[in-house]
Amino acid sequence: MGCGVTGPRRVPRVLSIAGTDPTGGAGIHADLKSIAANGGYGMAVVTALVAQNTQGVRSVHVPPVAFLAEQLDAVSDDVDIDAVKIGMLAGVDVIRAVADWLDRVRPPVVVLDPVMVATSGDRLLDADAVEALRGLLSRADLVTPNVPELAILAGEPAAGTWDDVLEQAIRVAAQHRVRVLAKGGHLTGQHLPDALVDPTGGTVIVTEFSGTRIETSNTHGTGCSLSSAIATLVAGSGDWANAAAESKRWLTESIRHGPELHVGVGHGPISHFAGLWNRGGIVTAPTASEVEADWWAEIAGIRADIDDLPFVRGLGDGTLDRDVFLRYLAQDALYLRDYARMLAVAASLAPTPDEQAFWAGSAQGAIAEEMSLHESWLTNADGSLRTAGLDSVTTAYLNHLLAAAARSDYHLLIAALLPCFWVYQDVGERLRPLSHPEHPYRSWLDTYADPVFAASVRQAIDIVTKAATGAGDAGRAAMREAFRASAEHERRFFDAQGA
Repeated sequence: MGCGVTGPRRVPRVLSIAGTDPTGGAGIHADLKSIAANGGYGMAVVTALVAQNTQGVRSVHVPPVAFLAEQLDAVSDDVDIDAVKIGMLAGVDVIRAVADWLDRVRPPVVVLDPVMVATSGDRLLDADAVEALRGLLSRADLVTPNVPELAILAGEPAAGTWDDVLEQAIRVAAQHRVRVLAKGGHLTGQHLPDALVDPTGGTVIVTEFSGTRIETSNTHGTGCSLSSAIATLVAGSGDWANAAAESKRWLTESIRHGPELHVGVGHGPISHFAGLWNRGGIVTAPTASEVEADWWAEIAGIRADIDDLPFVRGLGDGTLDRDVFLRYLAQDALYLRDYARMLAVAASLAPTPDEQAFWAGSAQGAIAEEMSLHESWLTNADGSLRTAGLDSVTTAYLNHLLAAAARSDYHLLIAALLPCFWVYQDVGERLRPLSHPEHPYRSWLDTYADPVFAASVRQAIDIVTKAATGAGDAGRAAMREAFRASAEHERRFFDAQGA
């Protein structure tokens, strides 16, 4: 059975064809925000310049239809469009121009928000344009009218109950062979359902979505925003019912946070990015290379202290007392035994097969290191192995790693494990030039300056810093502190062995 690994998500390219709103709450301004908030790349063709605010529409200027056609062609001649959301079409000629373009380009997804009545109650289309708009229904995959607009499309009085809304939606869907999103927002009461009415399979299927009224005046542009969200999500998934359900959840959250914007004194806008701001923040995450540079600079003082330690200086120039070096190796062997276990824990927590393989391989390598380099130095003349108990410094370091592992926090653990890779390579590479064939500790210097070890260190740095970029501000700060604490334990470890 496959592991389910997929490539990067392709961002849907969604075109909004609609009018403007200088206050940013409706029209193409709302569409672009909705598309971005739901993971799409938004594009816009302007059908009308609307002088409006949260209190109502003041006037509408419709640019020449030839210019509208040029805008549409400019986009489709260059960009593969995944979905189109159509909003305000101010007049018969505009509607015909859009219809002609749809017939030529045939976008894979078309969502029509039949903007005929604004939230403020303003009627935006004359009778001839309404009739032309009905002709556009057959070119759409989904139409998203509010209650008054649904009644106009059906040629009937506005529905007063949810059952009446559903019946009208079913008649419109069956007549025009188009999905209809029936919306209950204009009804009275606390229960505000929506429903996807889908006649495309030969039998009309009605999928209802429950909802509760939110007491707010921030409802400007809700129809624009919902239809754009559905277009974006269905372009990515192909699932109309799920796209409608997810868009409704997103819209509800955005409406709830609308008052926090304090925009206008009438029907204020929704907060399109409320969820993104609350869950993701607005601070740009650092790149992996920026994390690497920051963390390395964070321990610059610790690294300088390590260079000045008598143990490290003696190790480099070969004057280190042999018994001191053997005491160090004995503690290091004990440390590596448990360090290998922590690497195995990291492997068990790793989110990808490549990371699992790296940490598991490192655990095996740590054990092999203990068995080869350390045993070659720590074997007595009679063949017995020199042993030692854990000293307080080694114990403290291991307790730090064990505490990170006990939290089952992959990010925190690998940050704590990294200095044992990175600091050792740094020390080994800088001491290696002092080595010579008769250097008493050349085998140690060769091990930590080896290109194979350097490649392993590079991979560890890449894994940890990449994880840090996606850990969020708090998680990244915790990782940085765990890394710094381990680097300090490395300094104390070298210092204790030379005492």
